[in-house]
Amino acid sequence: MDEQTKVELESAAFRILISHLRDRTDVQNIDMMNLAGFCRNCLSKWIVSAAESKGLTLAYEEAREHVYGMTYEEWKTKHQKQI
Repeated sequence: MDEQTKVELESAAFRILISHLRDRTDVQNIDMMNLAGFCRNCLSKWIVSAAESKGLTLAYEEAREHVYGMTYEEWKTKHQKQI
């Protein structure tokens, strides 16, 4: 597989993961952390890190909004369970 195809497939898989997590609002970040060792916030941080590695500036809140599909505060209000 050539590098461009690999990047395109990985990008598509990542978009599917983001879409899946947006649909699965019943899955809480704490559950993801406990079971998988990462959560939506981790994905947001990884996006910021990837941007920085390319010399780009991306605010953490912008990356979170990309992952959550809305602001983090809005997501918490709509979907976060109270402990």
